[in-house]
Amino acid sequence: MAASSATIHFTAPLQRPAEPKGAAWLFVVLPGPASAKLPTRSMTTVDGTLGGQAFQVTLEPDGAGSHWFKIGHALARAAGAKAGDTVGFSVAPVAVEPEPKVPPDLRKALAGHAAAKAQWATLTAVARRDWIHWISSGKKAETRVKRIATTCDKLACGQRRACCFDRSGMFSRGNIGAPKAAS
Repeated sequence: MAASSATIHFTAPLQRPAEPKGAAWLFVVLPGPASAKLPTRSMTTVDGTLGGQAFQVTLEPDGAGSHWFKIGHALARAAGAKAGDTVGFSVAPVAVEPEPKVPPDLRKALAGHAAAKAQWATLTAVARRDWIHWISSGKKAETRVKRIATTCDKLACGQRRACCFDRSGMFSRGNIGAPKAAS
């Protein structure tokens, strides 16, 4: 990652999630001052480095005004880092948000609904990511099914943004946040 004025440097401890048991991935919560330098309190994609290893990740809101992200086993191993280590990071917001991965059930629903699919094609990557996040943030399978149907209906009627959810997680405690750390 090339250094720039937008590059944010910080140190933070690597934590292992309490759930699921035996998870191979780690996570980090950005310190408040580092997170405050980001362009938004909601999800934002960054290019970064950990121990000289480059990565790109979409930071998620932690529900407390900061951000967090997963660190896969391969990245941690390549950087020589393990749970409990306090490590240095450099991150910088990407110039263009990447296209989100569309879940198969949503892709199938859009394929069967021409007007919704046409509207979907006009959305920005961030707007698509918001719809996907809203759909997947439900805790029950039936909620997801209903939200996919609602998404298709709203898109077909011209709506461009998923509404009525707190993108920062600060006002809807419990739905958005960093994992609980294992002790």
